[in-house]
Amino acid sequence: MSTVLEQELVGLDQILGAAELIAPYAVRTQLLASPWPGLWLKPENLQPIGAFKIRGAVTAISRLDPTVRGRGVIAHSSGNHAQAVAFTARAFGIDAHIVIPDNASPRKVQATRDLGATVELVPFGQRFSRPTELVEHTGRAMIPPFDHPDVIAGQGTVGLEIAQDAADVEVVLVPVSGGGLISGVAAAITALLPHAKVIGVEPELAGDAAASFRSGRRTAWSPADTARTMADGLRAFSVGELPWRHIRAQVHDIITVSEDEIADATRRLILEARLVAEPSGAVATAAYLHHRDQLPSGRTVAVVSGGNIDPAVLRALMADV
Repeated sequence: MSTVLEQELVGLDQILGAAELIAPYAVRTQLLASPWPGLWLKPENLQPIGAFKIRGAVTAISRLDPTVRGRGVIAHSSGNHAQAVAFTARAFGIDAHIVIPDNASPRKVQATRDLGATVELVPFGQRFSRPTELVEHTGRAMIPPFDHPDVIAGQGTVGLEIAQDAADVEVVLVPVSGGGLISGVAAAITALLPHAKVIGVEPELAGDAAASFRSGRRTAWSPADTARTMADGLRAFSVGELPWRHIRAQVHDIITVSEDEIADATRRLILEARLVAEPSGAVATAAYLHHRDQLPSGRTVAVVSGGNIDPAVLRALMADV
C-alpha cells in the first residue's frame, strides 16, 4: 500500500497533463551542447518571459475553475514568477495583482508592470502576509510560486523534456529556491529515468535547502541572510512543504556555490556558451564548472533557469572582462 508521503507527491500523469496545457504558451526548450565536455544546457532563459516559471503559472491558472479564474489572480514573487503570472493572466484576459518585495530587481518589477499586472511593492517581511490579506479581501485565487501541486507539475515539464530528449542522462543539476522546479524535475526524472540523479544547487548565502537536506529537517533562514546573494531569484528563506517532501524522496544531493563561482558561471555562459543567464539561472552551471569533484560522473544536464539579469548587475559582472 502506498504511504501518505507517496500519495502526496506529484506524479507523472500530472506532469504529462501539464505539458499539454502549456504547449500553446511555453517554448519546448532544446538541450544545447555546452563548451564544457560532458555538460548539456537546458536553456529556460529562452522562454517568453525569460524563465521556467511560465510553465507552472500556465498550469495553475489553466486548472482554475473558470468562474474563479474570471475574478483575477494574486501572486507574490521576487520577479520571474511575477512575470509568468502576469503573462498568463494577460493571455487569459484576466487581472493579476502581484506583491513583490521591495528589494527585487527593478527590471523584473517593470517587466511585470509592462505585462499588464498591478504591482504592489512591500518590505520583504510582508511578502507572504500581504498576499494572504488580498486573497481574503478580494476572493481571488492565489497562484503560489512553488508550494502547489499544479505549479510543481508545470515545472516538472522541464524534467519531462530532459528525459524525452536525453534518455542516457545520468545527472541533472537544478537551481533551488522554494523548491518547485527541483520537485517537478525530480518527479519526472524519477518516473522516467530512475537511474539518473537529480542534484540541487543553491548559493552558499542562501543555503537553507542544503542545510535542511544535511540535517533531514526542513529549516528556514532569515530573509536578511538570503538577501545577501546576487542570485535574487533564489532568495526564498525556506523550501515549501510539498517541495520538501519531493526533495527528501527524490533528490540525490544539494550543493552550494559561492558568489564568485556564480559570477564566473554567469560570465562564461554569456561569453562561451552565448547564453544570457541571470545569476540565479547560472548556479547549476557553476556547480559543474567549480564542483565536479562533488558530482557523480556521467552525462550531465544543467538547467539554466532564467535570463532576466538586471542591466546594472550585468555591467558589474562584465566590467573587468
